[in-house]
Amino acid sequence: MRRLPIHFLGGGNMADALIGGLIAAGHDAGCITVTEPDAARADALRAQHGVRTQMPGEAIAEAAVVVLAVKPQQAGAALTTTRVPASCLFISIAAGLRCDWLQQQLPDGVRVVRSMPNTPARLGAGVTGLWADASVDDAARAQADYVLGAAGATVWLQDEAQINAVTALSGSGPAYVFALGEAMAEAGEALGLPRDTAETLARHTLIGAGRLLAEDDAAPGTLRERVTSKGGTTAAALDVLHSGDLAGLVARAMAAAEARARALSAPPSSAS
Repeated sequence: MRRLPIHFLGGGNMADALIGGLIAAGHDAGCITVTEPDAARADALRAQHGVRTQMPGEAIAEAAVVVLAVKPQQAGAALTTTRVPASCLFISIAAGLRCDWLQQQLPDGVRVVRSMPNTPARLGAGVTGLWADASVDDAARAQADYVLGAAGATVWLQDEAQINAVTALSGSGPAYVFALGEAMAEAGEALGLPRDTAETLARHTLIGAGRLLAEDDAAPGTLRERVTSKGGTTAAALDVLHSGDLAGLVARAMAAAEARARALSAPPSSAS
C-alpha cells in the first residue's frame, strides 16, 4: 500500500501526525496530497514531509482514500467545496460527526469509516477506535488500518455509539494522565522537593509505568499488585486513593465525557 493515493482534507496536528507516521513507515510522500487553506501551514507540510498541497475546491479525483481532518464545525463547508471521488474510502477523524450525516454529504457509493484517534498519535504512540457499516469490506478496512495504524494501535468497534466511549476513554484519556502527573508533581513539591525535581520524577514515573503497561502482557491490576507490598508505602498511598473512591471517580469522569460526546454528536442540520 505504500503508493496508495491518500488525500487529507485539512492539514492540522492530527493530519500532520498521520502523514509523518505514514512516511516514517515507508509510504511514498508523492502519493499524499493535502487540502490546506492556510498558506503558511501548507508550506510547512511541504517542507517537512515533501507532500503535495492544494487549496480548497481543487479536484481530488485520484485519491483512493480521503481523510477528513478538519474541525467538526468546518466539515460542512469542506465537503461542500470538495468533489470526493465516489470510488474512494472516506475516513473521518472529526469528532462528533455521525456516519449517516457524512454519507448524506458524500456521493453515492463512498464507503465511510468513522474514527477517534488521540493526541499521542503525533509520536506514533496513539490508539484509534474505528467503526464502519457492512458496506465497508475487508480490503477497505485494511486500508483504514494502514492509514490510522501510522498513529499507533487500532481497535475496531461493533457499534458506532461505542465511539463515544472511546472518546471518554482514550480520546480524552491523555488529559487524565497529564492531570495525574500535575497532581503528583504538586504533591511532591508540598512534601519538600524542588518543583523541577518533582516534575521530573512525576514525568518519568508516568513514562516508565506506561512502558510497562505497553510491553508487559500482565493486566493493569497485576502490575499494580507487583508494586504493592503488604504494609508498605505503596499500600498506604493506595489505601488513601481507594478510600476516596478512585475507581468510582474515574467512572463518573468518563461517564461525563461519554455523555458530552453523545451531546456533541450533532444532528445533521447542526453539523455543517
